[in-house]
Amino acid sequence: MLVDSHCHLDAAEFDADREVVIARARAAGVYRQIVPAVDAAGWPKLRHICATGAGLFPAYGLHPMYLDAHRPQHLLELRAWIERERPVAVGECGLDYFVEGLDVEAQQHYFEGQLVLARDFDLPVIVHARRAVDAVIAAVKRIGHLRGVVHSFSGSAEQARQLWQFGFLVGLGGPVTYDRANRLRKLAATIPIECLLLETDAPDQPDAGIRGERNEPARLVTVLETIAQLRNEDPALIAQATTRNAERLFDLS
Repeated sequence: MLVDSHCHLDAAEFDADREVVIARARAAGVYRQIVPAVDAAGWPKLRHICATGAGLFPAYGLHPMYLDAHRPQHLLELRAWIERERPVAVGECGLDYFVEGLDVEAQQHYFEGQLVLARDFDLPVIVHARRAVDAVIAAVKRIGHLRGVVHSFSGSAEQARQLWQFGFLVGLGGPVTYDRANRLRKLAATIPIECLLLETDAPDQPDAGIRGERNEPARLVTVLETIAQLRNEDPALIAQATTRNAERLFDLS
C-alpha cells in the first residue's frame, strides 16, 4: 500500500496511456499518488484527472521553473482555487538556483506567497529546492507555522535535520538508485524513518533500471527496495512507515 508522494500524472507524457499507468501502479502496490501542479494553466486538467482516477490527490501551486508562465494575479487565483477545491497540499513551489536565467527575486515572491497560503489554509507545502535548500529553510523559518516536504531532496544530513525541526520531511526517488549518488545514498541509509517519503517525480527522474526512459509511479517499488537495501531493513517495514508518514502529512483517507 505505497504512496507516491510526488508524481506529475497530469503531464502530457501520460496522455496516451494514463489509465494503463495507473493500473500498473496499483498492480505494483502503489495505490495513492500526490499530483502537484506546476502552473495555473494546468490546474483544471489536474483537477479533472484526480477527480476521475482512483487514489489521486491534487496539489495546486506555481513551480519556479515555469516562472515565465506565472503572473502576480495567479497568487490571488491560487487562494480562491485552494479555498474552493480543498487540495491536500500547496505546490509544487520553491526555489531553483540551478537553472540559469530564473529571476531570483521573482522566484522568492511566488514561493513566499505560496508559503503564506499554506500557512493560512493549514496545508502542507510541496517544495522544489535545487541548489537552494538553505534559502528554502530561511523562507520557511521566516514565514513560520508550516509543514511539508522538500521533494527530490539533494541536500545534506544537517539540512535535513533542520527541515525536520521545522516540520518538513524529505522525499527520495530515482536518484537514490544510482551507485554514484554517494551522499544521497548515505542520507537514505541514516535518516530517521519518520522524516522520509518515497516518490518517483514521474515522468521525470527515472531510476537506474530505466535510465533515459519515461518514469512512472509503478517504479516506486524500485526506490523502496533500494532504500531498504541501503538501510539493511525489511522493505515491508519501510513501506509501512513511509506510507504512514504520507498519510499523516497529507491527511489522506
